[in-house]
Amino acid sequence: MTDIAITGACGKMGRVIAELVKEREDCKICAGIDIRGESFDDFPVVGKVFDLAEVPDVIIDFSHPSALEDLLSYCKMKNVPVVIATTGYSEEEIQKIKLASGQIPVFFTFNMSLGINLLADLAKRAAEILGTQFDVEIVEKHHNLKKDAPSGTAIMLAEAVNEVYGGGKKYIYDRHGVRKPRDKEEIGISSIRGGTIVGEHDIIFAGHDEVITLSHSAQSKEVFAVGAVNAALFLKGRRAGLYDMSDLLG
Repeated sequence: MTDIAITGACGKMGRVIAELVKEREDCKICAGIDIRGESFDDFPVVGKVFDLAEVPDVIIDFSHPSALEDLLSYCKMKNVPVVIATTGYSEEEIQKIKLASGQIPVFFTFNMSLGINLLADLAKRAAEILGTQFDVEIVEKHHNLKKDAPSGTAIMLAEAVNEVYGGGKKYIYDRHGVRKPRDKEEIGISSIRGGTIVGEHDIIFAGHDEVITLSHSAQSKEVFAVGAVNAALFLKGRRAGLYDMSDLLG
């Protein structure tokens, strides 16, 4: 049995994870961490990670970038593996995550969905075959409460494609006011916010007289919760290092 603590326990993803784990026999939620400190289930919820009464086997983080400093400090101090599924991190914060993986097991990805990670692999395959003759555009759509744009997933997909091109592509987020033909070295990334869209991502390869579109649509937040819980079980007992979905699937 794996004891899991959730940061951001009172948020939407925290609640989805709590409900999902109830249906499993290989793990349980032992505690939650949330600045609201509201208990909503049969496990205690504390305001800060250092207030945990017991050390969990793994922590799943679906909170906010502002919680990263304390989260990493606690996990390094207590030698607790952590699954980081929060988005909106700065480059500096991502570097802190990577540095922490030198001391503890860290599972870090911009999207916990199996389908999205398959989409990234398919996009790389398409880029290898199509080469530079096709322009690449990425369109991501999310609900109207999402704060960061573009989504971390869109960046992940762009980097997957750019890896094929040797990292030579530049990302363009806004074409407003640009009055010139599209640069061949661009990957355009567009964001749409509205309604209750859980998450949709399109990778468009636009060539001469033909267009290829790779798409993924999440119908509920449960797809991310399943991935996060599976990542937590995978991480328990691992050596220090930086892990992602390719390790889980491999």
